[in-house]
Amino acid sequence: MASSRKSNLADSVAARLAPLLPAHSSILIGLSGGMDSVMLLHLLHELAPRFQWKLSALHVHHGISPNADAWADFCAGLCARLNIPLHTEHVNIAPLRDEHGIEAAARKLRHAAFAKQACDFVALAHHADDQAETVLLQLLRGAGIKGAAAMPVLKPATAQTHATVRPLLDIRRAKLLAYAQQHALQWVEDESNADDHYPRNFLRQNLLPLLEQKFPSYRETLTRAAQNFAEASELLDELAQQDGAVLLPSPVGGRGAGGEGFEHHLELSHLRHLSLPRAKNLLRYFLHTQGAPMPQTVQLDQMLHQLFDAREDAAVCVVFGGWQVRRYQDKVYAFPALGAFDPHFVLAWNGEAELAWPALNKRLVFTPTQGQGISLQKLQQTPVTLRLRNGGETLRPHPKAATRSLKNLLQQHLIPPWQRERLPLLYCGDELVSVVGVAIAAEFQATDSEAGIVVA
Repeated sequence: MASSRKSNLADSVAARLAPLLPAHSSILIGLSGGMDSVMLLHLLHELAPRFQWKLSALHVHHGISPNADAWADFCAGLCARLNIPLHTEHVNIAPLRDEHGIEAAARKLRHAAFAKQACDFVALAHHADDQAETVLLQLLRGAGIKGAAAMPVLKPATAQTHATVRPLLDIRRAKLLAYAQQHALQWVEDESNADDHYPRNFLRQNLLPLLEQKFPSYRETLTRAAQNFAEASELLDELAQQDGAVLLPSPVGGRGAGGEGFEHHLELSHLRHLSLPRAKNLLRYFLHTQGAPMPQTVQLDQMLHQLFDAREDAAVCVVFGGWQVRRYQDKVYAFPALGAFDPHFVLAWNGEAELAWPALNKRLVFTPTQGQGISLQKLQQTPVTLRLRNGGETLRPHPKAATRSLKNLLQQHLIPPWQRERLPLLYCGDELVSVVGVAIAAEFQATDSEAGIVVA
């Protein structure tokens, strides 16, 4: 009977994962050392040969518990016995602790650690009990439909994150524990799980046992509710796409002021012509597409108030969760908050394909071309550097154009004010060659027949 139960669990997980994870996929398993993640590691290790998956594991060492080193050693030993590569990432929670709290800060650092690893999918060990707890916590926090949808089985990749799969999401923890015991698995216990100061632990230890007495199927019921919320959230996203028509790439800033890819904007007119609930839904959707955290209701109301009612010439900027929402030329922008920068920063270019540009939190990409961009031959005559505005710069953007002040060029190209002092200026010796993403000096533009370089 025990062998049959083992087989049934493995087979049901395999059936769930087969259409989600292609053969030969590389799967990174989040391994804390607790029962859930150890059981997932063991199960995927059994299934990997069947699908030719390539497994690895990540253990995030938060350093919060006095037992953190022992947990890391346990994970290393476990992975060594299974011949699964393990990376242990040490993180410092202190800088984020006051702003986010311990749990949120730890979660943020874990997400960042996963994002740095190379893989096709991240596999996490959340199960049906976790899902039920998450739904309740989200509702108690007053979350919207997207938050109440809790955790999906498969979360697609974004520009910042890998695709995430949760193979155990519909399985009760009791069933996982039985599997672990049948296989004589060993794991570590996090002593913080006994501290009901944390909201999740409070629910788990005090509320859910009472709930189970009256509603023994609450896990399945709340999981079904989460699926209903997820479907409703998809419908609201479809409505937002219709209301917003299309999110257009901004013509300024190349790869964007706040991250990879074009900086997108939302036309303010798309918000103005909607009822308040639909305007809120569209703004939430826009923020979500940019990778921003979901604002609280008060923050969302403040955003709409300022976007709609601030003076036409006002510098609208709403800060929330490390992000900014700004308005310029009747367009709405959202991006990670820009920090302080050194106005005297100078960066040498020696042929690299990419360079970090800290003033805009972005990377500059140098793409070889033919017949466009900056003349490579002319760039090779003297050292090339990237600098910030110093005042008084001029540039002739076209052979038949007059020389223009940089201030005039930036205004003509509708460069948002918060970018103007942060844009990279490319110099060849002491000559201004290009305002990256805006204009190239006429005398440095590549001709139709010569090799060039495009900087974005």
